[in-house]
Amino acid sequence: MDNPRDKKRGHAIALFSGGLDSILAILLIMRQNIEVTALTFMSHFGCSLSEHSGCGSDPFPVAEKFAFNVKMVHLGQKFIDIVKSPRYGYGKNMNPCIDCRILMLQETRQFMELVGADFVITGEVLGQRPKSQMRNAMNLVEKKAGLEGLLVRPLCARLMAETIPEKTGLLDRDQLENISGRSRKRQIELATKMGVDNYPESAGGCLLTDRGYSRRLKDLFDHSEKTAIDQINLLRVGRHFRLDPNTKIIVGRNERDNELIRQLAAPHHLSMEALGSGSPITLFIGPYNDRMLKLAAAITARYCDDREKSQIEITCRNETDQFQIIVAPAEHHDIENYQIK
Repeated sequence: MDNPRDKKRGHAIALFSGGLDSILAILLIMRQNIEVTALTFMSHFGCSLSEHSGCGSDPFPVAEKFAFNVKMVHLGQKFIDIVKSPRYGYGKNMNPCIDCRILMLQETRQFMELVGADFVITGEVLGQRPKSQMRNAMNLVEKKAGLEGLLVRPLCARLMAETIPEKTGLLDRDQLENISGRSRKRQIELATKMGVDNYPESAGGCLLTDRGYSRRLKDLFDHSEKTAIDQINLLRVGRHFRLDPNTKIIVGRNERDNELIRQLAAPHHLSMEALGSGSPITLFIGPYNDRMLKLAAAITARYCDDREKSQIEITCRNETDQFQIIVAPAEHHDIENYQIK
């Protein structure tokens, strides 16, 4: 029996965010009878797959609909390292967009070589993003990733230099697009023509583009020599307060936050709450003394349902200890300088 893959003219590896641009890039290549394997990259700073945006969309339903394979790849510590110190600087807030692109494409090139694929594709559009999708930046990324001539951007290919797959006849350049800028008009036309429906909104970027999250991350980097994964995961949760260089607390905003704090807390971390009252869970991270404990307890009391009372009992506990502190709820002016916003 013939292998269906034998009938394909070539094999491309795609960077696949799940957003409309990356979907269309794959379909433009598939219609030239090229097999596509898509790689969806994850990091500790990525959007949840439950979020309906280009950076957080579940990649599998659209892959199943259009019959291409998806593999999930986690960037792990490599990505944390470039977020701490990006060679090419930050884009919006703490997003190392150029370094990030280079890393993903380096990983993609290695996978391409491993499986014997012919070239790599992305959903990039010339001029769509101000830092990473300008011509000079795109050329730099291609060179640093070791993909000169082998990186095809189907949505703007006719505005870029001709690639090796085009020169050799593996791809028909005339069937590729010449989209530029931030308008989505042509992408929407292509989506209708190709049967792409219920596509996600334009991606807002990973959490590193969020101002509040980036401030919490910078604070974590500034106050820890080695960044633990559990502390990175906690950056998504609650209100964050830096009490001193060695001490931080995270205060839940709702029951979902409280549950996540319970799940992510290390056994030695101290938790605080006002039992018998609608209370946040406060996670105390760092060495504690009487002053720090009373301050953290007062902040916890401020956000509980009994905050109108003059004195509130806060229960503190970890795997080895439990005790109570009675405090007056903190006033806004007492704590505003501690909060990481």
